[in-house]
Amino acid sequence: MIGDQLPINGDLAAGSTASLELGGKRANGARNGRPQRVVARRYRERDAAVRRFLAVADALGVVVAMAIALLVLTHHQVEFLWGLALLPAWILIFKTYGLYDRDLKRISHRTLDDLPWIFHAVLIGSLLLLAYYRLLNANGVELRHIASFGVIALITISVARALARRVAVSALAPEPVVLMGDAPELASLASKLETCNQYGVQPIGPVSLTSSPEGPTVNGELDEAVERDGAERIVVAREDFEEDALFDLVCRAREHGVKVSVLPQLFDALGPSVEIDDVEGMTVLGVNPPVLPRSSRFLKRTMDIVGALTVLVLTAPLFAVIALAVKLDSRGPVFFRQERIGLWGRRFRLVKFRTMAVDAEERRDELLAESKDPGWLLLDHDPRVTRVGRFLRHWSLDELPQLWNVLKGEMSLVGPRPLIDSEDRQLDGWRRSRIDLVPGLTGLWQVLGRTSLPFEEMIRLDYLYVTNWSLWTDVRLMLRTVPAVVLRRGVN
Repeated sequence: MIGDQLPINGDLAAGSTASLELGGKRANGARNGRPQRVVARRYRERDAAVRRFLAVADALGVVVAMAIALLVLTHHQVEFLWGLALLPAWILIFKTYGLYDRDLKRISHRTLDDLPWIFHAVLIGSLLLLAYYRLLNANGVELRHIASFGVIALITISVARALARRVAVSALAPEPVVLMGDAPELASLASKLETCNQYGVQPIGPVSLTSSPEGPTVNGELDEAVERDGAERIVVAREDFEEDALFDLVCRAREHGVKVSVLPQLFDALGPSVEIDDVEGMTVLGVNPPVLPRSSRFLKRTMDIVGALTVLVLTAPLFAVIALAVKLDSRGPVFFRQERIGLWGRRFRLVKFRTMAVDAEERRDELLAESKDPGWLLLDHDPRVTRVGRFLRHWSLDELPQLWNVLKGEMSLVGPRPLIDSEDRQLDGWRRSRIDLVPGLTGLWQVLGRTSLPFEEMIRLDYLYVTNWSLWTDVRLMLRTVPAVVLRRGVN
Protein backbone atom coordinates (compact mmCIF):
# COMPACT_ATOMS: atom_id res chain seq x y z
CA MET A 1 0.00 0.00 0.00
CA ILE A 2 1.05 3.59 -0.57
CA GLY A 3 1.13 5.24 2.83
CA ASP A 4 -1.84 4.61 5.08
CA GLN A 5 -5.10 3.61 3.45
CA LEU A 6 -7.16 6.45 2.04
CA PRO A 7 -10.85 6.27 1.13
CA ILE A 8 -11.58 4.83 -2.30
CA ASN A 9 -15.04 6.35 -2.50
CA GLY A 10 -17.06 8.96 -0.67
CA ASP A 11 -17.13 12.63 0.05
CA LEU A 12 -13.62 14.02 -0.03
CA ALA A 13 -14.48 16.67 2.52
CA ALA A 14 -16.06 14.17 4.90
CA GLY A 15 -13.48 11.54 4.15
CA SER A 16 -10.37 10.43 5.82
CA THR A 17 -7.77 12.42 7.59
CA ALA A 18 -5.66 9.32 7.20
CA SER A 19 -1.97 9.79 6.74
CA LEU A 20 0.01 9.83 3.54
CA GLU A 21 3.24 8.93 5.31
CA LEU A 22 5.42 9.45 2.27
CA GLY A 23 8.95 10.70 2.57
CA GLY A 24 10.06 13.42 0.23
CA LYS A 25 12.54 10.97 -1.26
CA ARG A 26 9.71 8.91 -2.69
CA ALA A 27 8.71 11.48 -5.24
CA ASN A 28 11.30 13.66 -6.80
CA GLY A 29 8.69 16.39 -6.72
CA ALA A 30 11.03 19.33 -7.04
CA ARG A 31 13.26 18.69 -10.00
CA ASN A 32 15.72 21.45 -10.73
CA GLY A 33 14.22 23.51 -7.94
CA ARG A 34 10.69 23.57 -9.34
CA PRO A 35 7.70 21.67 -7.95
CA GLN A 36 6.39 18.63 -9.76
CA ARG A 37 3.31 19.31 -11.85
CA VAL A 38 0.33 17.18 -10.90
CA VAL A 39 -2.45 19.16 -12.59
CA ALA A 40 -2.59 19.18 -16.39
CA ARG A 41 -3.97 22.21 -18.21
CA ARG A 42 -5.72 20.19 -20.93
CA TYR A 43 -6.86 16.69 -21.74
CA ARG A 44 -5.12 14.47 -24.24
CA GLU A 45 -6.65 14.64 -27.71
CA ARG A 46 -8.49 11.33 -27.47
CA ASP A 47 -9.87 12.09 -24.00
CA ALA A 48 -10.99 15.57 -25.10
CA ALA A 49 -12.72 14.09 -28.17
CA VAL A 50 -14.62 11.56 -26.04
CA ARG A 51 -15.79 14.36 -23.74
CA ARG A 52 -17.03 16.34 -26.76
CA PHE A 53 -18.87 13.30 -28.14
CA LEU A 54 -20.63 12.87 -24.80
CA ALA A 55 -21.51 16.57 -24.54
CA VAL A 56 -23.05 16.51 -28.02
CA ALA A 57 -24.93 13.33 -27.09
CA ASP A 58 -26.32 14.95 -23.95
CA ALA A 59 -27.44 18.03 -25.86
CA LEU A 60 -29.05 15.86 -28.53
CA GLY A 61 -30.79 13.73 -25.90
CA VAL A 62 -32.23 16.81 -24.18
CA VAL A 63 -33.42 18.34 -27.47
CA VAL A 64 -35.10 15.11 -28.60
CA ALA A 65 -36.80 14.65 -25.22
CA MET A 66 -37.98 18.26 -25.25
CA ALA A 67 -39.25 17.91 -28.81
CA ILE A 68 -41.26 14.80 -27.90
CA ALA A 69 -42.65 16.26 -24.66
CA LEU A 70 -43.41 19.79 -25.92
CA LEU A 71 -43.99 19.37 -29.67
CA VAL A 72 -45.30 15.88 -30.32
CA LEU A 73 -47.33 15.39 -27.14
CA THR A 74 -48.47 18.93 -26.25
CA HIS A 75 -47.78 21.20 -29.30
CA HIS A 76 -45.99 23.94 -27.35
CA GLN A 77 -43.80 25.28 -30.17
CA VAL A 78 -42.85 28.60 -28.53
CA GLU A 79 -42.02 26.94 -25.20
CA PHE A 80 -39.86 24.41 -27.04
CA LEU A 81 -37.81 27.20 -28.59
CA TRP A 82 -37.43 28.92 -25.21
CA GLY A 83 -36.31 25.61 -23.72
CA LEU A 84 -33.46 25.35 -26.23
CA ALA A 85 -31.87 28.41 -24.62
CA LEU A 86 -31.14 26.26 -21.53
CA LEU A 87 -28.89 23.78 -23.36
CA PRO A 88 -25.67 25.29 -21.90
CA ALA A 89 -27.18 24.93 -18.41
CA TRP A 90 -27.86 21.25 -19.08
CA ILE A 91 -24.23 20.68 -20.09
CA LEU A 92 -23.11 22.48 -16.92
CA ILE A 93 -25.34 20.22 -14.79
CA PHE A 94 -23.90 17.10 -16.40
CA LYS A 95 -20.38 18.41 -15.93
CA THR A 96 -21.09 19.11 -12.26
CA TYR A 97 -22.14 15.49 -11.84
CA GLY A 98 -18.83 14.33 -13.33
CA LEU A 99 -20.45 12.71 -16.36
CA TYR A 100 -17.58 13.75 -18.64
CA ASP A 101 -14.77 12.54 -16.38
CA ARG A 102 -15.49 8.91 -15.56
CA ASP A 103 -14.42 7.60 -18.96
CA LEU A 104 -10.92 8.83 -18.17
CA LYS A 105 -10.72 6.92 -14.90
CA ARG A 106 -11.91 3.55 -16.14
CA ILE A 107 -11.04 1.26 -19.01
CA SER A 108 -14.45 -0.43 -19.17
CA HIS A 109 -16.81 2.46 -18.42
CA ARG A 110 -20.26 1.93 -19.92
CA THR A 111 -23.37 4.07 -20.13
CA LEU A 112 -25.06 1.74 -17.67
CA ASP A 113 -22.53 2.91 -15.06
CA ASP A 114 -23.71 6.50 -15.62
CA LEU A 115 -27.40 5.84 -14.97
CA PRO A 116 -27.52 6.91 -11.28
CA TRP A 117 -25.78 10.19 -12.12
CA ILE A 118 -27.88 10.76 -15.25
CA PHE A 119 -31.03 10.24 -13.18
CA HIS A 120 -29.91 12.80 -10.59
CA ALA A 121 -28.86 15.30 -13.26
CA VAL A 122 -32.13 14.94 -15.20
CA LEU A 123 -34.15 15.32 -12.00
CA ILE A 124 -32.37 18.56 -11.03
CA GLY A 125 -32.50 19.84 -14.60
CA SER A 126 -36.21 19.12 -14.91
CA LEU A 127 -36.96 21.04 -11.71
CA LEU A 128 -34.92 23.99 -12.99
CA LEU A 129 -36.76 23.76 -16.33
CA LEU A 130 -40.10 23.92 -14.53
CA ALA A 131 -38.96 26.98 -12.57
CA TYR A 132 -37.73 28.53 -15.82
CA TYR A 133 -41.13 28.19 -17.48
CA ARG A 134 -42.83 29.57 -14.37
CA LEU A 135 -40.64 32.69 -14.63
CA LEU A 136 -41.62 33.01 -18.29
CA ASN A 137 -45.31 32.69 -17.34
CA ALA A 138 -45.63 29.76 -19.73
CA ASN A 139 -48.89 28.61 -18.18
CA GLY A 140 -49.43 25.94 -20.80
CA VAL A 141 -46.45 23.95 -19.52
CA GLU A 142 -47.55 21.99 -16.48
CA LEU A 143 -45.80 19.70 -14.05
CA ARG A 144 -47.00 16.60 -15.92
CA HIS A 145 -45.36 17.86 -19.09
CA ILE A 146 -42.04 18.31 -17.31
CA ALA A 147 -42.41 14.87 -15.70
CA SER A 148 -42.93 13.36 -19.15
CA PHE A 149 -39.89 15.21 -20.39
CA GLY A 150 -37.79 13.86 -17.49
CA VAL A 151 -38.73 10.24 -18.20
CA ILE A 152 -38.11 10.63 -21.92
CA ALA A 153 -34.83 12.51 -21.32
CA LEU A 154 -33.52 9.70 -19.12
CA ILE A 155 -34.02 7.32 -22.05
CA THR A 156 -32.85 9.57 -24.89
CA ILE A 157 -29.73 10.76 -23.07
CA SER A 158 -28.74 7.20 -22.11
CA VAL A 159 -29.25 5.98 -25.67
CA ALA A 160 -27.37 8.98 -27.12
CA ARG A 161 -24.45 8.39 -24.71
CA ALA A 162 -24.25 4.72 -25.63
CA LEU A 163 -24.17 5.64 -29.32
CA ALA A 164 -21.59 8.36 -28.70
CA ARG A 165 -19.25 5.87 -27.04
CA ARG A 166 -19.64 3.47 -29.95
CA VAL A 167 -18.91 6.28 -32.41
CA ALA A 168 -15.88 7.30 -30.37
CA VAL A 169 -14.48 3.75 -30.42
CA SER A 170 -15.02 3.53 -34.19
CA ALA A 171 -13.86 7.01 -35.15
CA LEU A 172 -10.90 7.48 -32.82
CA ALA A 173 -7.62 5.62 -32.78
CA PRO A 174 -7.44 3.00 -29.99
CA GLU A 175 -6.00 4.21 -26.71
CA PRO A 176 -2.47 2.75 -26.31
CA VAL A 177 -2.37 0.92 -22.97
CA VAL A 178 1.00 -0.39 -21.80
CA LEU A 179 0.97 -3.23 -19.27
CA MET A 180 4.06 -3.17 -17.05
CA GLY A 181 5.07 -5.97 -14.75
CA ASP A 182 5.67 -9.70 -14.44
CA ALA A 183 2.52 -10.79 -12.62
CA PRO A 184 0.64 -13.52 -14.52
CA GLU A 185 -2.57 -11.50 -14.17
CA LEU A 186 -1.19 -8.91 -16.60
CA ALA A 187 -0.89 -11.45 -19.41
CA SER A 188 -4.46 -12.55 -18.76
CA LEU A 189 -5.63 -8.93 -18.79
CA ALA A 190 -3.79 -8.26 -22.07
CA SER A 191 -5.58 -11.24 -23.62
CA LYS A 192 -8.97 -10.00 -22.46
CA LEU A 193 -8.35 -6.49 -23.78
CA GLU A 194 -7.17 -7.93 -27.09
CA THR A 195 -10.37 -9.87 -27.62
CA CYS A 196 -12.80 -7.20 -26.34
CA ASN A 197 -12.64 -4.37 -28.86
CA GLN A 198 -15.56 -2.45 -27.31
CA TYR A 199 -13.11 -0.82 -24.88
CA GLY A 200 -11.30 1.07 -27.62
CA VAL A 201 -7.83 0.24 -26.29
CA GLN A 202 -4.69 -1.21 -27.79
CA PRO A 203 -2.87 -3.31 -25.17
CA ILE A 204 0.92 -3.31 -25.39
CA GLY A 205 2.99 -5.75 -23.39
CA PRO A 206 3.22 -6.88 -20.68
CA VAL A 207 6.63 -5.21 -20.42
CA SER A 208 8.83 -7.36 -18.18
CA LEU A 209 10.50 -5.77 -15.17
CA THR A 210 12.65 -8.70 -14.13
CA SER A 211 15.89 -6.90 -14.96
CA SER A 212 15.31 -4.27 -12.26
CA PRO A 213 11.88 -3.83 -10.74
CA GLU A 214 12.50 -0.27 -9.52
CA GLY A 215 15.09 1.84 -11.33
CA PRO A 216 14.35 1.10 -15.00
CA THR A 217 10.59 1.18 -14.41
CA VAL A 218 10.39 4.64 -12.95
CA ASN A 219 13.26 6.28 -14.78
CA GLY A 220 13.19 4.49 -18.11
CA GLU A 221 10.36 2.14 -18.92
CA LEU A 222 7.57 4.70 -18.52
CA ASP A 223 9.40 7.36 -20.54
CA GLU A 224 10.06 4.81 -23.27
CA ALA A 225 6.43 3.65 -23.27
CA VAL A 226 5.26 7.23 -23.75
CA GLU A 227 7.81 8.08 -26.45
CA ARG A 228 7.85 4.78 -28.33
CA ASP A 229 4.29 3.51 -27.91
CA GLY A 230 2.44 6.77 -27.27
CA ALA A 231 1.08 5.32 -24.03
CA GLU A 232 -1.94 7.18 -22.68
CA ARG A 233 -2.54 4.70 -19.88
CA ILE A 234 -0.36 2.18 -18.08
CA VAL A 235 -1.52 -0.84 -16.13
CA VAL A 236 0.77 -2.15 -13.39
CA ALA A 237 0.53 -5.07 -10.98
CA ARG A 238 0.74 -3.94 -7.37
CA GLU A 239 2.80 -6.96 -6.32
CA ASP A 240 5.62 -6.04 -8.73
CA PHE A 241 6.42 -2.76 -7.00
CA GLU A 242 7.69 -1.66 -3.64
CA GLU A 243 5.78 1.25 -2.09
CA ASP A 244 8.39 3.85 -3.02
CA ALA A 245 8.71 2.59 -6.58
CA LEU A 246 4.97 2.57 -7.25
CA PHE A 247 4.49 6.06 -5.86
CA ASP A 248 7.40 7.30 -7.97
CA LEU A 249 5.81 5.67 -11.02
CA VAL A 250 2.46 7.37 -10.39
CA CYS A 251 4.19 10.74 -9.91
CA ARG A 252 6.14 10.34 -13.15
CA ALA A 253 2.96 9.28 -14.96
CA ARG A 254 1.25 12.44 -13.78
CA GLU A 255 4.08 14.51 -15.21
CA HIS A 256 3.42 12.84 -18.58
CA GLY A 257 -0.37 13.18 -18.22
CA VAL A 258 -0.63 9.39 -18.39
CA LYS A 259 -3.47 7.60 -16.62
CA VAL A 260 -2.59 4.73 -14.29
CA SER A 261 -4.58 1.57 -13.55
CA VAL A 262 -3.39 -0.76 -10.83
CA LEU A 263 -4.06 -4.46 -10.40
CA PRO A 264 -4.47 -4.14 -6.65
CA GLN A 265 -3.43 -6.00 -3.58
CA LEU A 266 -6.41 -5.71 -1.24
CA PHE A 267 -7.42 -2.01 -0.97
CA ASP A 268 -4.44 0.08 -2.11
CA ALA A 269 -5.62 3.58 -2.94
CA LEU A 270 -4.48 7.12 -3.62
CA GLY A 271 -7.58 8.94 -2.47
CA PRO A 272 -11.22 9.33 -3.51
CA SER A 273 -10.34 9.86 -7.19
CA VAL A 274 -9.55 6.15 -7.49
CA GLU A 275 -12.20 4.29 -9.47
CA ILE A 276 -12.75 0.55 -9.15
CA ASP A 277 -12.77 -0.88 -12.65
CA ASP A 278 -13.86 -4.29 -13.89
CA VAL A 279 -12.39 -5.69 -17.11
CA GLU A 280 -13.98 -9.03 -17.95
CA GLY A 281 -14.09 -10.02 -14.30
CA MET A 282 -10.65 -8.68 -13.37
CA THR A 283 -10.47 -5.86 -10.80
CA VAL A 284 -8.37 -2.84 -11.76
CA LEU A 285 -7.95 0.43 -9.86
CA GLY A 286 -7.93 3.54 -12.05
CA VAL A 287 -5.83 6.52 -10.90
CA ASN A 288 -6.41 9.36 -13.37
CA PRO A 289 -4.08 12.33 -13.71
CA PRO A 290 -5.84 15.43 -12.31
CA VAL A 291 -6.90 17.71 -15.15
CA LEU A 292 -8.11 21.29 -14.88
CA PRO A 293 -8.88 22.30 -18.49
CA ARG A 294 -9.94 25.72 -19.68
CA SER A 295 -13.65 25.02 -19.22
CA SER A 296 -13.18 23.99 -15.58
CA ARG A 297 -10.83 26.91 -14.89
CA PHE A 298 -13.41 29.26 -16.38
CA LEU A 299 -16.22 27.80 -14.26
CA LYS A 300 -14.11 27.86 -11.11
CA ARG A 301 -13.08 31.47 -11.75
CA THR A 302 -16.67 32.47 -12.54
CA MET A 303 -17.84 30.87 -9.31
CA ASP A 304 -15.11 32.78 -7.45
CA ILE A 305 -16.07 36.15 -8.91
CA VAL A 306 -19.83 35.72 -8.48
CA GLY A 307 -19.45 34.32 -4.96
CA ALA A 308 -16.97 36.96 -3.80
CA LEU A 309 -18.98 39.86 -5.20
CA THR A 310 -22.20 38.52 -3.67
CA VAL A 311 -20.69 38.15 -0.21
CA LEU A 312 -18.95 41.54 -0.42
CA VAL A 313 -22.22 43.29 -1.27
CA LEU A 314 -24.14 41.50 1.48
CA THR A 315 -21.49 42.17 4.13
CA ALA A 316 -20.62 45.76 3.17
CA PRO A 317 -22.34 47.24 6.27
CA LEU A 318 -20.56 44.66 8.43
CA PHE A 319 -17.19 45.81 7.06
CA ALA A 320 -17.80 49.30 8.41
CA VAL A 321 -18.79 48.01 11.86
CA ILE A 322 -15.77 45.68 12.09
CA ALA A 323 -13.38 48.38 10.89
CA LEU A 324 -14.64 50.77 13.58
CA ALA A 325 -14.39 48.08 16.30
CA VAL A 326 -10.81 47.17 15.32
CA LYS A 327 -9.77 50.84 15.33
CA LEU A 328 -11.34 51.57 18.72
CA ASP A 329 -10.03 48.40 20.38
CA SER A 330 -6.28 48.84 19.79
CA ARG A 331 -3.87 51.13 18.01
CA GLY A 332 -2.80 50.21 14.50
CA PRO A 333 -4.29 49.80 11.02
CA VAL A 334 -7.66 48.19 10.37
CA PHE A 335 -6.25 45.67 7.92
CA PHE A 336 -3.38 43.22 8.31
CA ARG A 337 -1.38 42.43 5.18
CA GLN A 338 1.07 39.56 4.91
CA GLU A 339 3.03 37.98 2.08
CA ARG A 340 1.83 34.47 1.25
CA ILE A 341 2.84 31.80 -1.25
CA GLY A 342 0.30 31.28 -4.03
CA LEU A 343 -0.02 29.36 -7.27
CA TRP A 344 3.31 27.88 -8.36
CA GLY A 345 5.19 29.77 -5.69
CA ARG A 346 4.01 33.23 -6.74
CA ARG A 347 3.93 35.64 -3.83
CA PHE A 348 0.96 37.86 -3.06
CA ARG A 349 -0.21 40.13 -0.24
CA LEU A 350 -3.04 38.53 1.72
CA VAL A 351 -5.35 40.96 3.50
CA LYS A 352 -7.36 40.33 6.68
CA PHE A 353 -8.91 42.37 9.45
CA ARG A 354 -6.21 42.93 12.07
CA THR A 355 -6.78 40.65 15.09
CA MET A 356 -3.41 41.11 16.83
CA ALA A 357 -1.31 43.84 18.34
CA VAL A 358 0.79 45.83 15.87
CA ASP A 359 4.03 44.21 17.09
CA ALA A 360 2.71 40.65 16.55
CA GLU A 361 5.19 39.76 13.81
CA GLU A 362 8.18 40.90 15.90
CA ARG A 363 7.06 38.66 18.80
CA ARG A 364 6.50 35.60 16.63
CA ASP A 365 9.98 34.10 16.92
CA GLU A 366 10.03 34.25 20.71
CA LEU A 367 6.67 32.46 20.89
CA LEU A 368 7.69 29.63 18.54
CA ALA A 369 9.38 27.84 21.45
CA GLU A 370 5.96 27.48 23.10
CA SER A 371 4.20 26.24 19.96
CA LYS A 372 2.22 22.99 20.21
CA ASP A 373 3.12 22.11 16.61
CA PRO A 374 6.67 22.31 15.23
CA GLY A 375 5.38 23.08 11.75
CA TRP A 376 3.85 26.44 12.62
CA LEU A 377 2.96 28.73 15.51
CA LEU A 378 0.07 27.18 17.47
CA LEU A 379 -0.76 28.39 20.96
CA ASP A 380 -3.75 27.75 23.21
CA HIS A 381 -3.77 31.40 24.24
CA ASP A 382 -1.88 33.74 21.95
CA PRO A 383 -1.05 36.90 23.96
CA ARG A 384 -0.89 38.95 20.79
CA VAL A 385 -4.63 38.57 19.98
CA THR A 386 -6.80 41.57 20.85
CA ARG A 387 -10.28 41.44 22.40
CA VAL A 388 -12.03 42.29 19.14
CA GLY A 389 -9.61 40.03 17.30
CA ARG A 390 -10.62 37.07 19.45
CA PHE A 391 -14.28 37.62 18.56
CA LEU A 392 -13.49 38.02 14.85
CA ARG A 393 -11.48 34.81 14.83
CA HIS A 394 -14.19 32.84 16.62
CA TRP A 395 -16.62 33.67 13.84
CA SER A 396 -14.03 33.79 10.99
CA LEU A 397 -14.99 37.40 10.27
CA ASP A 398 -11.34 38.40 10.03
CA GLU A 399 -11.16 36.43 6.77
CA LEU A 400 -13.74 38.54 4.92
CA PRO A 401 -11.23 40.97 3.30
CA GLN A 402 -9.64 38.00 1.54
CA LEU A 403 -12.60 38.20 -0.83
CA TRP A 404 -10.63 41.06 -2.41
CA ASN A 405 -7.75 38.61 -3.01
CA VAL A 406 -10.30 36.29 -4.63
CA LEU A 407 -11.52 39.03 -6.99
CA LYS A 408 -7.91 39.82 -7.95
CA GLY A 409 -7.33 36.15 -8.84
CA GLU A 410 -4.66 35.64 -6.17
CA MET A 411 -6.97 33.33 -4.23
CA SER A 412 -10.02 31.17 -4.87
CA LEU A 413 -13.09 30.58 -2.72
CA VAL A 414 -11.91 26.98 -2.28
CA GLY A 415 -8.33 25.75 -2.40
CA PRO A 416 -5.22 24.86 -0.40
CA ARG A 417 -4.36 27.05 2.57
CA PRO A 418 -1.95 29.89 1.61
CA LEU A 419 1.24 29.53 3.64
CA ILE A 420 3.79 32.09 4.77
CA ASP A 421 7.32 31.76 3.45
CA SER A 422 8.80 30.06 6.55
CA GLU A 423 6.08 27.36 6.42
CA ASP A 424 6.38 26.90 2.68
CA ARG A 425 10.14 26.32 2.91
CA GLN A 426 9.49 23.18 4.99
CA LEU A 427 7.82 21.45 2.04
CA ASP A 428 9.57 19.23 -0.47
CA GLY A 429 8.80 16.29 -2.73
CA TRP A 430 5.11 15.48 -3.14
CA ARG A 431 4.24 18.13 -0.53
CA ARG A 432 5.10 20.85 -3.07
CA SER A 433 2.20 19.68 -5.25
CA ARG A 434 -0.24 21.58 -3.02
CA ILE A 435 0.64 24.81 -4.86
CA ASP A 436 -0.61 23.35 -8.16
CA LEU A 437 -3.91 25.15 -7.55
CA VAL A 438 -4.76 28.69 -6.45
CA PRO A 439 -4.93 28.90 -2.63
CA GLY A 440 -8.39 29.18 -1.13
CA LEU A 441 -10.41 31.11 1.40
CA THR A 442 -11.77 27.75 2.58
CA GLY A 443 -10.83 24.16 1.93
CA LEU A 444 -10.46 20.72 3.44
CA TRP A 445 -8.30 21.95 6.31
CA GLN A 446 -10.77 24.67 7.28
CA VAL A 447 -13.78 22.35 7.05
CA LEU A 448 -12.27 19.41 8.91
CA GLY A 449 -10.87 21.23 11.92
CA ARG A 450 -8.43 24.08 11.15
CA THR A 451 -5.90 24.43 13.98
CA SER A 452 -7.14 21.25 15.66
CA LEU A 453 -5.30 19.44 12.85
CA PRO A 454 -1.49 19.36 12.84
CA PHE A 455 0.58 21.05 10.16
CA GLU A 456 1.52 17.78 8.40
CA GLU A 457 -2.12 16.72 8.28
CA MET A 458 -3.05 20.03 6.68
CA ILE A 459 -0.40 19.46 3.99
CA ARG A 460 -1.75 15.97 3.28
CA LEU A 461 -5.31 17.25 3.06
CA ASP A 462 -4.25 19.93 0.60
CA TYR A 463 -2.46 17.26 -1.47
CA LEU A 464 -5.64 15.16 -1.52
CA TYR A 465 -7.68 18.20 -2.56
CA VAL A 466 -5.34 19.07 -5.45
CA THR A 467 -5.05 15.53 -6.78
CA ASN A 468 -8.80 14.84 -6.47
CA TRP A 469 -10.17 18.22 -7.56
CA SER A 470 -13.64 18.52 -9.07
CA LEU A 471 -16.15 21.34 -9.39
CA TRP A 472 -18.61 19.40 -7.23
CA THR A 473 -15.96 19.03 -4.52
CA ASP A 474 -15.65 22.84 -4.41
CA VAL A 475 -19.42 23.22 -4.09
CA ARG A 476 -19.55 20.63 -1.30
CA LEU A 477 -16.71 22.31 0.59
CA MET A 478 -18.38 25.72 0.37
CA LEU A 479 -21.60 24.26 1.71
CA ARG A 480 -19.72 22.55 4.54
CA THR A 481 -17.90 25.78 5.42
CA VAL A 482 -21.09 27.36 6.81
CA PRO A 483 -21.65 24.80 9.61
CA ALA A 484 -17.89 24.72 10.27
CA VAL A 485 -17.96 28.48 10.92
CA VAL A 486 -21.17 28.38 12.93
CA LEU A 487 -19.85 25.54 15.10
CA ARG A 488 -16.49 27.36 15.38
CA ARG A 489 -14.70 24.11 14.56
CA GLY A 490 -10.95 24.32 15.25
CA VAL A 491 -11.04 28.03 16.16
CA ASN A 492 -7.83 29.31 17.77
